[in-house]
Amino acid sequence: MPTFCRHNRLIQNCPICAREQAIELRPIVSRSTPRASVSGTSSARIPAPARAPTRSASGGSRAGRSVRVSKLARGPDDGYGSPLAPGLHSSADAERLARELAFAVARLVALEADPPGLYAEVGAETGEIEEHTWLAFLIGYIGPLDGEDPFAEIQRVRTSWAGGELPNLEGIKTGPRSAHDPTRGIRTLEAYRAWATRAGSQSAAFTGELAWSAERRFARAFERLSLPGLHRGARFDLLVTLGRLGVYDLRSATLQLGGSNEVTLAAKRVFGIGDPLLLERRAAELASACELPVEALDVGLHNWGTGARATLGLPPSAGPDPNALSSTLAALELSGAQP
Repeated sequence: MPTFCRHNRLIQNCPICAREQAIELRPIVSRSTPRASVSGTSSARIPAPARAPTRSASGGSRAGRSVRVSKLARGPDDGYGSPLAPGLHSSADAERLARELAFAVARLVALEADPPGLYAEVGAETGEIEEHTWLAFLIGYIGPLDGEDPFAEIQRVRTSWAGGELPNLEGIKTGPRSAHDPTRGIRTLEAYRAWATRAGSQSAAFTGELAWSAERRFARAFERLSLPGLHRGARFDLLVTLGRLGVYDLRSATLQLGGSNEVTLAAKRVFGIGDPLLLERRAAELASACELPVEALDVGLHNWGTGARATLGLPPSAGPDPNALSSTLAALELSGAQP
């Protein structure tokens, strides 16, 4: 009787499960007859002019489109395995994941207990909520730099919400998770102001219905913020920031995975599967086992996937949260690693 694996494939055809269970992969056999085309004629080799445009060595195509290809570093396969991270076969990769998740927790703790730089102004108890929200948006859109003065560029170009003037982003330096694209100019900022104006105010747009739970409010705001040029990472971090700083009652129940962003790609590597629903389920299981908030996986997976730690407003000396690191190393069965 055929045996199917957790990826819904015959186990002999699954490169992941066959490797885990030491089963020889079944060779791929090509069809003996050509597949019929839609018109009923047999398929033939497509003439060169009709083929899709080829890509140049620089990543661009003859049609003018460009694709950024990032080569993700992998640790040596040393037989490591964990049901919480079935895509990982290197203890070095797993340990690095634990440290990035613990760093993400340290950032969340800092936002709540001692917000750095402009985050403190966003979370201040005094002042207009519209100005606090607008500043939070600019931080999420432009992105803090890595270094000793992460908010310098945001401080230089910031404007007031009440004044209605949009920042001049000409030549601005942006952070590693910035959504700003110089070719778009200020169109994303214009779209955001229009979005808030339609709701009556930023506060009304983020609050939604008063009866909503914090999780539902987060999900609805994330969906409604699908504005041109505002990618997943900027939206997610904006909502996490507003929630952790106490501006609005927002809390994420999922990672809102999907698409080709860094967090989703890293999640596919860690969890060894591509289906968004299963990715969310496995992310929740990992967070629960490690005793972490789900939203910590956003920054943790991003930094793990890119191979570089974006400090996102924290000083360069900031490190992982010790308690989170200990619990994550234990959950991932990395007993030999030092917290």
